[in-house]
Amino acid sequence: MGNDKYVVRPMQTFSGAPKNKQIQTDNIGVVEEGTTATIWDIFDSFCVQNETPESEKADYLETTVNTSKGQEKIGEKSSSSSTTVSTGCTISSMSEMEMSGNSLNVESDSQLIMSSESFQHSLLVMERSIVANTFQPKLAAYRQLPIPEDPDSTVKPGIKVQSEEGEESSLSPTLERLWAFTCELSRGRNITSMAWNKENLDLLAVGYGDWDSRTEKPSLICCWSLKNPMWPERVFYCQSCVTSLDFSSNNPNQLGVGMYDGTVAIYNVQSRNNVTCIANSRECSNKHLHPVWQVNWTKKETTLSGMDRGEALVAVAADGRITKWLFSGNSLDCIDLMKLKKSQHFKKNTVETDVIISPMTPGLCVDFHPTDSSIYLTGTCEGLIQKCSIFNSQNFLDTYKKHFCPVNHVEWSPFSSDVFLSCSSDWTIQLWKQDLFTPVLSVTSSQRAVLAVRWSPNSSTVFAAINGRQVEIWDLTLSIRHPTIVHHAAAGVRLTSLLFVKGNDCVLVGDSEGQVTVYQLKNLSVGEGKQVDRLNDIIHSAVSW
Repeated sequence: MGNDKYVVRPMQTFSGAPKNKQIQTDNIGVVEEGTTATIWDIFDSFCVQNETPESEKADYLETTVNTSKGQEKIGEKSSSSSTTVSTGCTISSMSEMEMSGNSLNVESDSQLIMSSESFQHSLLVMERSIVANTFQPKLAAYRQLPIPEDPDSTVKPGIKVQSEEGEESSLSPTLERLWAFTCELSRGRNITSMAWNKENLDLLAVGYGDWDSRTEKPSLICCWSLKNPMWPERVFYCQSCVTSLDFSSNNPNQLGVGMYDGTVAIYNVQSRNNVTCIANSRECSNKHLHPVWQVNWTKKETTLSGMDRGEALVAVAADGRITKWLFSGNSLDCIDLMKLKKSQHFKKNTVETDVIISPMTPGLCVDFHPTDSSIYLTGTCEGLIQKCSIFNSQNFLDTYKKHFCPVNHVEWSPFSSDVFLSCSSDWTIQLWKQDLFTPVLSVTSSQRAVLAVRWSPNSSTVFAAINGRQVEIWDLTLSIRHPTIVHHAAAGVRLTSLLFVKGNDCVLVGDSEGQVTVYQLKNLSVGEGKQVDRLNDIIHSAVSW
């Protein structure tokens, strides 16, 4: 006071912002424990205290007091009559139980984390990201996208010097291998059938099995996704060998399955639990007793108002019956659409024998008309192609006679509803027009049975065929006598299944080693003009010739 420089001024000190510090510790386990003190325990403890020197007695008393306080803090019940001996036992047992409890908690926590849905989903996303990064150039070629350059590649883009022969060979049509759907689970298993999902074009169902093998390996159905070509998204084990697959259009999660023992089943590929088979025909009294060679989802007949009633699963089997399967509770029930009777009448032998000849001929394939779901084609072991209607179960509409061996596959053209293809074990592929009873075009390339033939969904004049040893790509605009591309299988490998990819120039080939190889059609350009007109022009020229 009294100083001229003194000024009264208030000040305020601000405290710093509070900080949250997180630490990780083991959980403190709380265990309740009780003990019983008898008169002899009290007497023995009293004797021990009297025999103990004063310094050790003080240490004992201090330990007893600290232990009792600690037990009160963790909520345990301790009696005032507890002795130092019993207290020592309590401390040792508590430490052991806490250690064991912590280890059990750690193990249980890790198991809960590994089995949680969020952790499994995170692993799935991470796995797909790594696989997509690995297969990025191949997937880009599959999607017909520009292939990005690899920044880690040591090859610099320079001037490529090629000979004239090399240039000509690089421009010729060929099959370029992109990748193969295979894993340890499917390796060495014979592929019997393949089917694309009609809603999700990135989902492929593959059936594995071998009815000719003497080893009883369980049959598999694997659902592969383009997001992970190294491991299937779903794996289903079947009791019998899978012979045919087909996805539903109305219910894309339902997969129709035909088996070698005559069973027809429907699987739910969306389910993750063990209950994946929605229904099967094992309990049906009218089930097939012979192999079901093909299943096909077809639309039911429409009502008078024009509304669609849904879909039905149609199966053709070796017992000569074509059946339509419908849900009946938790099982499947069927009605016969057609019974394939033999066309030749065998005369009865004068000598009596015990051999009973069946009046039915086995059916091998079936395909429904692309615009009229009531009309379908079926191929038989007699080499005949029968045109049938679901409204007439007694008589055939038409019969196409040219093959003299079993008709292995028949398929309508996706561009022209009057044209269909057939292949047979007589080494030939026949091109038919619906109103003509003789084939428009007959092609053959090798002296082997043709197992399957498929139309290209992108070009009306392109189709593919396999005969066990090679896959053939035919382009009728280039040649009607020789295949445009011939790709041979590796030594000891047999090609068994074939499927085109809708929307791009790729074809899938399944073999006897459990590999589904994806090939890209290189230098096979689609001609100008409308697809239907191009196919009709070839047919007219073939008929006039």
